[in-house]
Amino acid sequence: MTTTSPSIFEPMSPDRLLALWGRLGGSAVGRWLFSQAVRLAVPYTGALGARVLSLAPGRAVVTLRDRRGVRNHLGSVHAIALANLAEMASGLAMVSALPPGVRSIVTRIEIDYQKKARGTLTATGSAAPPTVTEPVTSLARAEIRDAAGGVVAAAQVTWQLAPRTP
Repeated sequence: MTTTSPSIFEPMSPDRLLALWGRLGGSAVGRWLFSQAVRLAVPYTGALGARVLSLAPGRAVVTLRDRRGVRNHLGSVHAIALANLAEMASGLAMVSALPPGVRSIVTRIEIDYQKKARGTLTATGSAAPPTVTEPVTSLARAEIRDAAGGVVAAAQVTWQLAPRTP
């Protein structure tokens, strides 16, 4: 019989997520530790190596350092790395805004690539989920900017939200 240990974030409520951020987010070391916790909780997203800079209900800011492991053959950040960064920022924004007892999953990602992504990138995610009494979809957004402030990509992420079943 195979067993798996639960993720540290599942079924972590937004209150627990924000409490962890409240304990760790006030210093560079704490933000690094929080980012490592996200990395452990969501291994695929964690492989990106992004860092959480700020988190509040409905808003998250995440940064990604340009390095060989996220580049494409053109020497810029790969399109899927950008999509992953947008999903991470929008996901943290969405999850932090949900009330306890609501589950969520991404069902669609739409992303517009506006220019080559080079250098350190900053993704800002935003979400304002509705009251959830039955299954419903909700949109979150993420905008990715380069160090000069130029938008390199913008994403819209559709989330399926539903009350947790006991």
